[in-house]
Amino acid sequence: MRMLLRRLRQRIGQLSAMQIIVLVFLAIILAGALLLTLPIAAKNGQSTPFLTALFTATSCTCVTGLSLVDTFTHWTSFGQVVMLLLIQIGGLGFMTVMTLFFLVARRRLGLKERLIIAQSFALDNLSGIADTVKKVLCRTLVLEAVGAVILTIRFLFQMPVGRAVWCGVFHAVSAFCNAGFDIFGAVEQGGSLMPYVADPVVNITLMLLIVLGGLGFFVWDDILTAKRLKDLRAYSKLILIISGVLIFGGAALYCVFEWNNPATLGAMSIGEKILAALFQSVTVRTAGFYTVSQVALTDASVALTDVLMFIGGGSGSTAGGAKMATVAVLLLSVLATARGRSRVTVFRRTVSESRIKDAMTLVVMMFVLCLTTGVFLSCVNALPLRDCFYETISALATVGLTTGITPQLSGISHVILIVLMFFGRVGIMTISLGFLFSDRAQERYRYADTNILIG
Repeated sequence: MRMLLRRLRQRIGQLSAMQIIVLVFLAIILAGALLLTLPIAAKNGQSTPFLTALFTATSCTCVTGLSLVDTFTHWTSFGQVVMLLLIQIGGLGFMTVMTLFFLVARRRLGLKERLIIAQSFALDNLSGIADTVKKVLCRTLVLEAVGAVILTIRFLFQMPVGRAVWCGVFHAVSAFCNAGFDIFGAVEQGGSLMPYVADPVVNITLMLLIVLGGLGFFVWDDILTAKRLKDLRAYSKLILIISGVLIFGGAALYCVFEWNNPATLGAMSIGEKILAALFQSVTVRTAGFYTVSQVALTDASVALTDVLMFIGGGSGSTAGGAKMATVAVLLLSVLATARGRSRVTVFRRTVSESRIKDAMTLVVMMFVLCLTTGVFLSCVNALPLRDCFYETISALATVGLTTGITPQLSGISHVILIVLMFFGRVGIMTISLGFLFSDRAQERYRYADTNILIG
């Protein structure tokens, strides 16, 4: 046994940081899936099919929110607890939990673990990793606890105490981790937060949790340590500005597109319309809750939602997507080129060419993947391309919004969505890790230039 453990440690020691991320996430997902297949996890007392359990475990661990069954009506309290643990681990990153174990066991973090944690939190150095993890855990628990208390007090007006507490805790964690799972099936099955569309307490609390979880731990720390606004780093300023533009700009566009749509905002008062549009603008960037029907959205709103889902949140956060800074770097590069400038700058800082190429690579990869899988799902399931494209972006960007076609898809389509969710949470992280810490190849020769016509 000791020999086996020794060999296992040697094998693990030979793995790269990216391989460790993939394998550990796979192990967590498989363990969660096995637990969800147990009869005790389902309210009908029968074993849930493995594909359904695997889909749910992947969606939870990758903080997506897509589901083949209604969370409240299908899963027991045991199943919901398993889901919540997977959401918490997936939202913070397994390395956060692993670091906590290292600290409890009084073991030092190796270079490999430090590299992974640095990427998980978007840190630009390896010093003070343990302190950073402690701060992240404490702040996360405090924010989730505050959110849970506020939601619990609100739900006490319509639910028994035990149910209100569980709903408050579950939705606070789900919102902060940008997972989008809800257990309101008792109110309206499959309706997410639609019964609370006009409730300011529920909407504002969840929006704040979603935004704070999606900004990124690096931005938190920068805001809390900076004495003045101008002392913030260029990255933090960029993320805060983009977040504001996307949230309020997106809400304004949703108001324009849905103001007179009787199936969404049309029948509401002016205040309710603004609140619903604001919540939609916040949640589509990887949270996955919704207060208005996604099926009834106009084509313009669906296109806007696709864009916002694709962009996602901040690096080193609980959110998914291509990330705000990635898209911002590409747009800044386009503007610089259009103005005839040779360098890309932001807040009097220059963005390196390698970072621009990394951003371009990531965005193109995600776009091609979304497009090809969307077309495939449309052909295989004979469904509109609009809905299938919406579904693939939602899975890859770990959003969890759907037009209702998820349960209708074929088995192979469900497997594809599982792969997309896994890649959206783990693949993008490992690719970014490779960008950040890999050695750039040094070519020993250079081909002669050629003239390629552009435009």
